Amino acid sequence: MNKNKLRRAAAIVGVGESDTFGFDTEKTSLTLHTEAILNATKNAGISIDDIEGLFITGGAGRFPTIAMAEYLGIKPKYVDNTYVGGAGFIFFVNHAVAAINAGMIDVAVISHGEVGHSIRKRGNKGTGGGFSYDPWDPSMQFEQIYGLWGAPAYYAHAMNRYMHEFNVTKDAFAQIAVVAREWATLNPQAVMHSKETNPFGGPIDIETVLNSRPIAWPLNLLDCCLVTDHGGAVVIASKDKANDFKNTPVWIEGSGEAISHINMSQMKDMTMTSASESSKIAYEIAGMGPQDMEMAMLYDSFTYTAGVTAEMLGLAPRGEGTSLWNNNNASPGGKFPINTNGGGLSYSHSGMYGILLLIEAQRQLSGKTEGLPGRQTTAKSAIVNGTGGPLASTGTIILTSDN
Repeated sequence: MNKNKLRRAAAIVGVGESDTFGFDTEKTSLTLHTEAILNATKNAGISIDDIEGLFITGGAGRFPTIAMAEYLGIKPKYVDNTYVGGAGFIFFVNHAVAAINAGMIDVAVISHGEVGHSIRKRGNKGTGGGFSYDPWDPSMQFEQIYGLWGAPAYYAHAMNRYMHEFNVTKDAFAQIAVVAREWATLNPQAVMHSKETNPFGGPIDIETVLNSRPIAWPLNLLDCCLVTDHGGAVVIASKDKANDFKNTPVWIEGSGEAISHINMSQMKDMTMTSASESSKIAYEIAGMGPQDMEMAMLYDSFTYTAGVTAEMLGLAPRGEGTSLWNNNNASPGGKFPINTNGGGLSYSHSGMYGILLLIEAQRQLSGKTEGLPGRQTTAKSAIVNGTGGPLASTGTIILTSDN
């Protein structure tokens, strides 16, 4: 198969977020979706009637794409509600590029809305419903009965193994949280921007991370992402249409997706993820490599997620992923910026963060970030990687800008 025809087959031409986000928005997931879509289409300079492909997961009921289309009053030609966790939005980019390349659509919208924080107070009302679990699922039989349940427990096991295997300390991972917070202090929209935006906001150091409340060894509170209410959306257009929109196109040079397992007991190596496979596909299509990347947006559900992903993408040697954050390299003004909005650790994280990776990458590459001096980078290329489930799924895309 000729994969080169997928290079620059489409571009991101608009992005948007819900009107408000953070804690206790008193909105439904459907509302967060809707606000984000309306803001993204406005940003692109189109109406919702121009949407031909709708890619949605989470927060809009059991049939999210159909429900969202009905709510918006549109009938798209192509729909997709792939559910693979937080990586799903990167998968959607891959799927949208394929649909566009096949000539099925020219304009697609990817959207997410989730009341990740407010769900705790609502008894699941207005959240899109819960999931039904099979008692014969291997996870329930062989993992949960031993206490292995919930994201922190899953990721703690992997991080613990990694630290043992490569003799890496908690301090090294704590630095990832510190750098994320540095970026957040430049972004007034970030939940943890300052003491004014949140009592626990503002600058932190390694000791602050290490002394924060233990969650699941070796993870402390500040090693873990936020849990917020948030909506986000991205507009993607075909190559032929990309220059017809308000924004400078951010080109999708290559994209790839991969899965490895769903139960942690089936994970062959807890010190690796399938991002090594998804990035290989993306690099091949783009005709580029790690050395060509000037910036990264890495899913940081936990500090471990970002650290190990850096290695899987070839941005750092095996066992040295955390080194990418050393010596101010990934910090504001550094030579390789990472998670420039503050990331899931300090910006926002509703439960599935991948859509916000795309939004921030587009804003950076198009030169349209907002915030304090030093937040806007000069990068013209970026690698974006989403991780879903218990390190189970990964999606990678390579983006560039002619801006």
